[in-house]
Amino acid sequence: MLPDRPAVLGPLSDKPHVLIVDDSVDELRYLLDALRSQNYRLSVAFDGQQGYQRAQASPPDLILMDVNMPRVDGYASCRLLKANPLLMHIPVLFLSASNAVHDRLLGFSSGAVDFICKPFAADEVIARVGVHLELAQRRCNAPKSISELKTPDQDEVLLAAAVQIISEQLYLPLTLADIASQIGTYEKKLSKIFKTQMGMTVFAYIREQKLRNARQLLAKTQMSVIDIAEQLGFQSACNFTTAFKEHFSQTPSAFRQTIKLAGAHV
Repeated sequence: MLPDRPAVLGPLSDKPHVLIVDDSVDELRYLLDALRSQNYRLSVAFDGQQGYQRAQASPPDLILMDVNMPRVDGYASCRLLKANPLLMHIPVLFLSASNAVHDRLLGFSSGAVDFICKPFAADEVIARVGVHLELAQRRCNAPKSISELKTPDQDEVLLAAAVQIISEQLYLPLTLADIASQIGTYEKKLSKIFKTQMGMTVFAYIREQKLRNARQLLAKTQMSVIDIAEQLGFQSACNFTTAFKEHFSQTPSAFRQTIKLAGAHV
């Protein structure tokens, strides 16, 4: 049985520090045995939330992260890491029993650099870890820029992660629960963060981003008002037109005509 709170397995040194995050004791043992042969400094965590916290306390050089874990899964933990300017440079390699294309793509969109399917061979894990550690070292050519960064507040990290999700999934019918679950928090807390730091609700922010996106589509494409409304998830073209006029003080058609006239006079 592994100890409940293993911090770092091995003495502090200049050796590469690898954090392994997995809720399976057997898989943790397997990975620890494989990577000990490489003389790395190893630490472990048992779920995504604990993994994120340990990365904050002692930033590793690389993270091996299981996908399916209790409380906070690997995807949510990776999004938080990538939203934190002090941790976003750390390469995350996902471990998963699923080989589905959708799951791999979700892993990469969450910020992972690699996806290792279970069951995996020790030699494969060692090789992939070695490659990504070397690549990370090559990218680490300005260490001062990282040390000069201000430690972000946890709410700032959650907000940045939520904003990124909204930006990437703007065309989907997102709910508050969808966004909260993807960053490992709960709906009430996410609502409070948006009201405190953005001065608006989550849905008001989503609506504003959709309208800003619609303005770009009107200016830069030939898409019809109906198609833009449908693509951005408005109930109807009429609903979209009303919202656009309330926000920008003119209808989508009038805005497009203004753009055309401005271009004609250039």
